[in-house]
Amino acid sequence: MTRPRIAITMGDPAGVGPEVIVKALAHAAVYAQCRPLVIGDRRRLERAGALTRSPLTVRAVSAPHEAAFEPGRIDCIDLGLVPEDLPFGVLSPLAGEAAYRYVVRAVELAQAGAIDAICTAPLNKEALNAAGHRYPGHTELLAELTGTPEVSLMLLAPNLRVIHVTTHVGLVDAVARIDAGLVERTIARGRELLRRAGIDEPRIVVCGINPHAGEGGLFGRGEEETKIAPAIAACRALGWRVEGPLPADTLFFRALRGDFDLVVAMYHDQGHGPVKAVAFDLGVNVTAGLPVLRTSVDHGTAFDIAGTGRADERSLLEALRQAALLSPR
Repeated sequence: MTRPRIAITMGDPAGVGPEVIVKALAHAAVYAQCRPLVIGDRRRLERAGALTRSPLTVRAVSAPHEAAFEPGRIDCIDLGLVPEDLPFGVLSPLAGEAAYRYVVRAVELAQAGAIDAICTAPLNKEALNAAGHRYPGHTELLAELTGTPEVSLMLLAPNLRVIHVTTHVGLVDAVARIDAGLVERTIARGRELLRRAGIDEPRIVVCGINPHAGEGGLFGRGEEETKIAPAIAACRALGWRVEGPLPADTLFFRALRGDFDLVVAMYHDQGHGPVKAVAFDLGVNVTAGLPVLRTSVDHGTAFDIAGTGRADERSLLEALRQAALLSPR
């Protein structure tokens, strides 16, 4: 099977993105899984290499077909947006603009069929907004660039996959926003992504909103019956393997045991908490519903350690591994 071509966007160049990329691409195993291509700044990667004492060389290319994809050398589409004296660990509109441009180029390549997936190093939301790009993060930016009206956040950890019906909204607003249509579309997005990755009929379990999934109406205001159960019934009518709504405090144990391929969480902390508890350094973010596969590290720009060479590359290694596994077969 041909190894997928994965574009790695460098993220905010003042953060740890350049360092974790250099460290991750020093692992020869990456090249056995995929063909990685960095979209960023050659000089920044070389500076990160010096900080981490990396033996790798960096080669600028103008298009994916020019890349060699060989261990020992980083192929980089060099946009040349970052001055050499840009400090690490300092918020900068210039760095926010560069991070934005890296993503734009990756989407252009994906839409042209030149790459198979995008793997994003972290950007800084404040820097992105300071550069005039008003997005909460990668997810919303990628949705707009690809003309996708609705996407879902999925988190991956070893033995656990969680897709979210709502994410970055307050809990009261999340409960108000949830309805049967949104739950059904979220289930469909997660199912389609796993089917593209080779799981023919994913086993999906759906969380309730209230303690004990409402306990038959004892807790809450009937949200499970009105907002979740109709979506599950609609999915089952299509022949999909969907269970729930079940109490979140027990179903995650069953998911980790291997009973399910995907958990559908209703709100941010319901899904994020278990993933971070079992795999804080290995969590991977996936945007489900985009026309191109996108995975990401599950950490931020870490300005407090950027430029020190201490950043941990394990989340990026896992994001690349998952991008290779989930790339359309």
